[in-house]
Amino acid sequence: MSNFSSVAELPSPQITDTAEAPVPEPAHKPRRSMAQAIGLIATCTTAMLLNSANGTAVAIALPTLGRDMNIPAYRLQWVVSAYSLSSGCLLLFLGRLADLYGRKLTFLFGAFLMGVFGLGCGFANDEITLDVLRGFQGIGGAAVIPASLGMLAHAFPPSRIRSVAFAAFAAGNPVGAAVGSIIGGVLTQLTEKTWRSVFYFMTGISALVFVGGLLTFDKDMPSTEEDKRVDWLGAFLITAGLVMIVFVLSDGSIAPNGWKTGYIIALLVVGVLLMVAYVGWQYYLERVQDDPEAPRSWWTPPPLLRITLFGRGSGKLAAILAIAFLEYCGFMAFPFWLQLYYQDYIGLDPILTMVRLLPMSVAGVLCDVAVALVVGYVPVVYLVVLGTALTGVANLLFGVINPAATYWAFGFPATVLIVFGADFVFPSGTLFVARLCLPHEQSVGGALFQTLTQLGGSFGLAITTIVYNAVLKSMSLRDGVAININGTNAPPDAQLHAYKDAFFTAAAFNFFAAILAIVFLRTVGAVGDRGDGSEPTEAEEKAPVSIEAK
Repeated sequence: MSNFSSVAELPSPQITDTAEAPVPEPAHKPRRSMAQAIGLIATCTTAMLLNSANGTAVAIALPTLGRDMNIPAYRLQWVVSAYSLSSGCLLLFLGRLADLYGRKLTFLFGAFLMGVFGLGCGFANDEITLDVLRGFQGIGGAAVIPASLGMLAHAFPPSRIRSVAFAAFAAGNPVGAAVGSIIGGVLTQLTEKTWRSVFYFMTGISALVFVGGLLTFDKDMPSTEEDKRVDWLGAFLITAGLVMIVFVLSDGSIAPNGWKTGYIIALLVVGVLLMVAYVGWQYYLERVQDDPEAPRSWWTPPPLLRITLFGRGSGKLAAILAIAFLEYCGFMAFPFWLQLYYQDYIGLDPILTMVRLLPMSVAGVLCDVAVALVVGYVPVVYLVVLGTALTGVANLLFGVINPAATYWAFGFPATVLIVFGADFVFPSGTLFVARLCLPHEQSVGGALFQTLTQLGGSFGLAITTIVYNAVLKSMSLRDGVAININGTNAPPDAQLHAYKDAFFTAAAFNFFAAILAIVFLRTVGAVGDRGDGSEPTEAEEKAPVSIEAK
């Protein structure tokens, strides 16, 4: 048995998982100077920041965009959802292509798509064109993220610099969300082109990311896998299934008859069936590949994703994926409802709303610096439980907010605390996944983690929207008001109750994630590397997490 990786201070019996034999990294991996390492980390982090900002920068411009293009309020969310739909549903497929055909090529392809179609969005003159272009732009996001994760794992072996690299990359997500809100608010309110300026600006950042990838990414080497075929059937099943499920989550609350609409029910059923078929198909391909006596044919390529991957680390990998999903349910719902609360209920303009989100950026950077310093020493359970609980507290503060109170009483502490969960869970989770994935699985493993966070964001928004709409309707009827399709005639008291209950729901996701972490991660030690040459502890020697090679 060959040890592929070990998790520090894991005081539990030896954990082994059966997988295909580890594929060695190329022996001629290029040496990297400090400047080159910084350039690579900065490029990958900027790509993550851009992917996140592509959502929030546009979200804060939605009211202006809707008025300019005469898009009804209930359809505005598709300008944001079209991007997240394609980016979230193609991560696994493009992650597999990155592992097979080259992470640099995949990264450059993604950066190019984000730039070209982002520029097209800036010139769009109707709703359908804008939504379609945003969908194609999202494909770029689905390409750059797994390629970045795979490149970081490939470029930096287990060491302190790997912990720093993953922490910096993780910072791009919450910091990008905050910076995107700032950029969106400023450009929308202060430039002549208003919301179009947001897309022009993002196109410029995409160009920088493309140049950065061209200069800092290692030259793609041929894949060391013997069988380089792509599981096209699996790619179709997972992509189609995810598209239908994410569409239902995004459109269910605004469909003609809500969640009872015929096509919503049909798409949900078909989407779930496709996902079940995908799992069965991947399991079948995995068994064929692992059985030397099984007949091979063009019909049985290597699986897109090994289903047994979820069981690695005695199921703890599945646990960290579930925790990430729940964390992002609450984390991504927070800025969405926060902006609506400030702009639609309090009546603030985009810039004043943006100013109230500034603490998220500062707190996010500080959190990621802290994670980079301690992830090699502190057991992951402490980081994950603390982060998810503090994100829950942030949502809880807006669940009990007094609109007449000063910003410093509720708004400020909430915007500081909200980033702890994402900033602690994302780097810890990606490091954990990188340790349990083989070298040729790094991009698809990172894509799996990112897919769960994307789905978590969509699911959290869908559930909190259901809660908001239900409370708004019931509270308005109690006051004798039948609200219109946009909810613009709802009494202020009903609006406030609906916002609070949406935040309460988001908090519940985060606290549930904290409970899962306590239950399933309590025996896991530090997932980062100290990089100080220290000897392994007794617990490390007795309890490695390894992948057993056949």
